[in-house]
Amino acid sequence: MRHTLSCFIKILVFSCMVVSVSFAQTDSIPDNTKLTDSVKFKQKYGLRIGGDISKLVRSFIDDDYTGFEINCDYRLTKRWYIAGEIGAEERTTDTDFLNATAKGTYFKAGADYNAYENWYGMENMIYGGLRVGVSSFSQTLNSYSVYSDNQYWSPQFATNESIEYKGLSAIWAEVITGIKVEVVNNLYLGANIQFKYMVTQDQPDNFENLYVPGYNKTYDSGNFGFGYGYNISYLIPLYKKAK
Repeated sequence: MRHTLSCFIKILVFSCMVVSVSFAQTDSIPDNTKLTDSVKFKQKYGLRIGGDISKLVRSFIDDDYTGFEINCDYRLTKRWYIAGEIGAEERTTDTDFLNATAKGTYFKAGADYNAYENWYGMENMIYGGLRVGVSSFSQTLNSYSVYSDNQYWSPQFATNESIEYKGLSAIWAEVITGIKVEVVNNLYLGANIQFKYMVTQDQPDNFENLYVPGYNKTYDSGNFGFGYGYNISYLIPLYKKAK
């Protein structure tokens, strides 16, 4: 009986020690739920400025083209950015019946929406946006020929006397979609495509615009156009906001 009582006391003491150690360990373990709820990280807000490197490359390899574009965006919220582009282009178009040069400047303004859910520390973009574009340009008819139905008897009329039409303008809307990837801290590479709709444009006398700076090539009097860009840009952080 005495031996049994002694064993029981030893078991009770051991159990109390185990329970005490367990409570002590439980008290020392942090509450992950509370910790997770309290963790916040800050995202960068600022002005991102860059340029379209595809236009610069094209200026070097295409004798009929010269142009540049500066683009920028400013972050308003977690998802929304105001954005715009400004540039200048000169493009010569050569067809069977005429040679014409379009030259001018353009400006586009609108907004982008970032649909990409970044991981911690990432600031990348997969975005879509809208722009309104305005261009002021001139068209120079460098040379042209007049088509004759009677090819046997009548020679083709042709002239190399240039005619310049100044003060032309165009307004269009475009949908843009693209990506921007942070390759090093605050430095981004990006690509985009643009689908354009011509709202209004001034046409020279006796022929149509073949190219509008900022809008790009026109297609047989149609109102729809297409463009693309490859960009490099740098983010100037102005402040940070907790997420």
